[in-house]
Amino acid sequence: MTITDALTQAVASALKTLYGIEPGAASIQLQDTRKEFAGDYTLVVFPYVKQARKSPEAVATEVGDEVKKNLDMVSGYNVVKGFLNFEISDRYWTRFIHDRAGEARFALADANAADAPVVVEYSSPNTNKPLHLGHIRNNLLGWSVSRLLEATGTNVKKVNLVNDRGIHICKSMLAWQRYGNGETPESSGMKGDHLVGKYYVEFDKHYKEQVKHLTDSGMDEEQAKKEAPIILEAQAMLKRWEEGDKEVRTLWETMNGWVYKGFDETYRRLGVGFDKIYYESNTYLLGKELVQKGLDMGVLFRKEDGSVWCDLTADGLDQKLLLRKDGTSVYMTQDLGTALLRHKDFGAERLIYVVGNEQDYHFKVLKLILSKLGFEWADKVYHLSYGMVELPSGKMKSREGTVVDADDLIDEMEKTAEEMSRERGKNDELSPDEQRHLYHILALGALKYFILKVDPTKNMLFNPAESIDFNGNTGPFIQYTHARIRSIVRKAGGVGEWSPESLAMNEKERAVAKVLHALPATLQQASAAHSPAMVANYAYELAKAFNSFYQDTPILKEENADLKHLRIALCQFVANALRNTMDILGIEVPERM
Repeated sequence: MTITDALTQAVASALKTLYGIEPGAASIQLQDTRKEFAGDYTLVVFPYVKQARKSPEAVATEVGDEVKKNLDMVSGYNVVKGFLNFEISDRYWTRFIHDRAGEARFALADANAADAPVVVEYSSPNTNKPLHLGHIRNNLLGWSVSRLLEATGTNVKKVNLVNDRGIHICKSMLAWQRYGNGETPESSGMKGDHLVGKYYVEFDKHYKEQVKHLTDSGMDEEQAKKEAPIILEAQAMLKRWEEGDKEVRTLWETMNGWVYKGFDETYRRLGVGFDKIYYESNTYLLGKELVQKGLDMGVLFRKEDGSVWCDLTADGLDQKLLLRKDGTSVYMTQDLGTALLRHKDFGAERLIYVVGNEQDYHFKVLKLILSKLGFEWADKVYHLSYGMVELPSGKMKSREGTVVDADDLIDEMEKTAEEMSRERGKNDELSPDEQRHLYHILALGALKYFILKVDPTKNMLFNPAESIDFNGNTGPFIQYTHARIRSIVRKAGGVGEWSPESLAMNEKERAVAKVLHALPATLQQASAAHSPAMVANYAYELAKAFNSFYQDTPILKEENADLKHLRIALCQFVANALRNTMDILGIEVPERM
């Protein structure tokens, strides 16, 4: 039982005993005591004043007396108007540290593989371009949310849907056919995903030239965009692909093979992976079957031009295209098929889609159509909608080649980590291989932490220079704190035997203990909110509390043996908590740096 649980029960009992009030545990609100007041946890008593028929100060004093009398962990209290501030005893904190500091997995739960899983989809790249900064936020969120759910006992399956077909793929293929002169990753020295992305940009360049030529000849711009010869050729190629044309399919397989090899390398560098990978080319046909089912049920309708739609106007939305007039499918078609396939594959408790907020409408429509098709599990579809990532220079555009490539960004971060580490001059005792590994985990720690510390729902500005600072709310600051603690514990030779009884703790020790005590509740709240940001900011608060303690409190030079070992145990406890919370974020913490 947590402190707040025990206090809540004691307060409820006191209110009933003193005034006959039965508020229920859910209505008793405890919060951390503000720093300018003495105490650990605060109860606001104003809600009970009217029924008690006494002043706020009298109610607070009487409840404080009753709770202190019945709850050993409460050593005292003070009253500030209608605020009752409880003080938790040193004995409670020292026993907490003594009993839990050695638990390597404190606050972490084990998932039951027999439970129906939560399926988390993330990454979902297109095979016409390399992964970029936007994909990085998607991958890091998906991986971290999965780890967070696992840490709180949920069986999770991590999946990826590769958008390996469609008009965007045909654009890269057509441009390579026209302008590639047989170029390959081997002949060019480029990663395959970079090479294919190059021809996506090339297509857009020629497309814009053709549109301009048509508009200069007097054609309306919207019409020119539809009738530019190169876009008509790409559309024809997509139709040939869906008809199984051997030549188109062979080129498609070749170019996608280049891309997959490039993706795998980027995923490895980011430290993310999947339990299963789906491909749109395998799921869109199932989606087409569902479209036919919808037509048979009368849920969908066909227009005169042959296209198929779902009328959602009665639901406050609009009409949604599911099949084009030439019979080719759209994103919604394959998402219907993929959702059904995942439900069959896993019998999922929930289907979580980690997708940017520009697709909010898409997922409203997906859930609605699944429901209209008669699938009771449609309400288990959850869109984890996140904000966009921008750079100081502005938004990124794939078609114009102005994206920040994921591989280039990681390279630059590693270079910066090396430069800053060398300036600090504290890694000379490490071997060259150890130094390279350190630079990599510092770079990835900076990148991941900077992105994940922001509430997923918010847009964010990514500044590489700020992210890798060794001070402030950054990954390297927390990584360095962990390395410092591990050094202290090594020098101490580990945690010795000690008695938690009759030890007085200073303010800084209690502050660290209190943050540690909050870890289980923090993980539960973060898991329920699907928010790695709550975990990241917890790790920062813990690192700050520890550094404040470390600066003011002797550890290895403490002469009282029990007090010395208490502080070493506190160090070990913090190190474990930092390692576990950073691991949820996909961040490795070094033993030395």
